Amino acid sequence: MNQTTNTILMIRPVAFRMNEQTAVNNYYQKVLDNITPATVNAKAQQEFDTFVEKLRAVGVDVIVVDDTLDPDTPDSIFPNNWISFHESGEVILYPMFAENRRLERREDILEILEDKGFEITDIWDYTSAEEDDLFLEGTGSLLLDRANEKTYCALSPRADEGLVIEFCEEFENDPVIFEAFQTVDGERKHIYHTNVMMCLAETFAVICADCIDDKQERKTVLNSLKSSGKEVITITEEQVNSFAGNMLQVKGADDKRYLVMSTQAYESLTEAQIKAIEKHCPILHSSLDTIEMCGGGSARCMMAEVFLPKN
Repeated sequence: MNQTTNTILMIRPVAFRMNEQTAVNNYYQKVLDNITPATVNAKAQQEFDTFVEKLRAVGVDVIVVDDTLDPDTPDSIFPNNWISFHESGEVILYPMFAENRRLERREDILEILEDKGFEITDIWDYTSAEEDDLFLEGTGSLLLDRANEKTYCALSPRADEGLVIEFCEEFENDPVIFEAFQTVDGERKHIYHTNVMMCLAETFAVICADCIDDKQERKTVLNSLKSSGKEVITITEEQVNSFAGNMLQVKGADDKRYLVMSTQAYESLTEAQIKAIEKHCPILHSSLDTIEMCGGGSARCMMAEVFLPKN
């Protein structure tokens, strides 16, 4: 199984803003005072377009779909939370914590991919779990080590342990389940998505081990990564606050790998960390300041990887 793909689905925002429904447990979101929603959206669109240009310039196949004004979906720029696409031709739909994020699910996106020659063999739909207030937010919650058939997941209000185990049983993956925390106003609180504090690439992993307070859980996670042959590159909690955990490895032209992140994330890294990453692949970064501040998500969240086979 491939760990990286050349094809990325991205949703261009039309009414991006801070989502009040997700701010209850996403502590990275900030209110931007004295700035109109239209300005926030215009800035987000500009950041989005520049980011897409940079990806395409190195040969990444970016499929851009425009969001719609109705229904109101302020977080549609983060599609990897509601859908994932797999080499088997399977598509998975996930249960979402915020009610207005459930409206992001769009059947026409599947039609767009099929029109481009991608093959969808089956759709797994976990969304009925929302009725029981159980959530699992896609590859925000689940970090898939596809090659080693492992799934890493930090439990939170958006990642239910029972659903993680059910997912792993259905897709024959070994679960590596733990709890990850951040300090908010002097209190330790759950990090809302695993992919904020951890990134899995083919030959390495970037992780904030300090977020895993339980020493035994921390040891288990690190041992699991090392036993899969990955070099572990650690980051600090302060760097997590700059979205340094929210990275994704992609394939560009000629199968060349890149580690993609925001400029804020890149600028938070030390020379030693950059060197450690660049031993494996070059870094591609783009400024996403408005998206990070209002959306509380970064580069990784914006890219839904497409692993579907082509006809």
